[in-house]
Amino acid sequence: MKKRIAKLLAVIMIIAMVSTSLAACGKSADTPASTPAASTPGSTGKYYDKSTSAESIVKDAASKGKVGNWGLGNEYEVQALLAKYGQPITFLSQAFDMDGFDNDTILLASAMTYNELGLVKNSYEGGYKYGDKVGIIDMNDEGVAMLEDNIFCTREFAEKNPNTVKAFLYASMKGWEDACNNPEEAAKIVFEYGSSVSSEHQAYMASEVKKLVETDTSGASVKDYGNMDDKALQQTLDLAKKYIQLSDPAAASKLQSMTLDDIRDVSYLKEAMASGGKFGDLEKTSVSIQLKWLPQAQFMGYYVALKKGYYKDVGLDVTIIPGGGDIGETTAVYTGQVDFGVTWVSNLIAANAGGMDLLEIAQVYQRSGLVLVYKLN
Repeated sequence: MKKRIAKLLAVIMIIAMVSTSLAACGKSADTPASTPAASTPGSTGKYYDKSTSAESIVKDAASKGKVGNWGLGNEYEVQALLAKYGQPITFLSQAFDMDGFDNDTILLASAMTYNELGLVKNSYEGGYKYGDKVGIIDMNDEGVAMLEDNIFCTREFAEKNPNTVKAFLYASMKGWEDACNNPEEAAKIVFEYGSSVSSEHQAYMASEVKKLVETDTSGASVKDYGNMDDKALQQTLDLAKKYIQLSDPAAASKLQSMTLDDIRDVSYLKEAMASGGKFGDLEKTSVSIQLKWLPQAQFMGYYVALKKGYYKDVGLDVTIIPGGGDIGETTAVYTGQVDFGVTWVSNLIAANAGGMDLLEIAQVYQRSGLVLVYKLN
């Protein structure tokens, strides 16, 4: 009981620290909109020409206070990009739709390649129908990419349940490989499990998620599903140290002293994939995984593994728990409400700095899915 109370107190402290940090990051979305973008080098009108450089676009949008982000853990990439081009690292608080981009409140809007970018470009249900009238600035190309979706648990859980962890990873990676080999089928499977978006958008998402899982930050192909690339992880950690702001001095100090060994362990995945699907007695056979958001192709590997019986094949009964609302995946795992979770690496870093002892055991996405989207003349 005392241990659970201590954990809950730690969670409250972390939430307070992160809330303080986010509150200081950006300007309110209610800030009055300034006038539309004037011409910039390479631009001949209200928006931007295809020939306009990323630097010119960033400087123009930033000078007007019209760079947007949600502030949920990938704002650090935006801040790093702004700093790269000598701009203040403030940004507009962006809603979970692209209305601000559509009405020019935001000139340079954050978008995940597999979600908001598709809504901006496509004409299916919920789409804004811009087609090829938009351009993007890719965080990977700009050298400020931070890794996103990974699988994690507590270090304690992994140490006490090594066979369960390996079995879960083996079946999950099999699900991801299957999903990437058959993205159209994977999209249909996710849709059957209660998709939060249309079937057309689900299909688009699956095709884009495949790219994030099978391509690294430099554009090279990756076939080792779940691979934890030290270079990409170190870049993520370095940027986190620079841009994550924690109000508690002890947490801030811990953040600065962190190494990769404080956030990940590659041994479980390596042993899982070398096992051929054969494990010793599982310490726990009924487990759950907390997603970061609602059911969608962002998480298609887990749904494919569940649908096709890959979890059952290794002796596991798995429950997939959707995220959304006030559900925090790091908190859910830390307090023992679930066994595994999906989060962004920056979120895990911040949680561990605040006192959690979470452990990344597989890196599903090999590159950042964040881009900044802008309108073309």
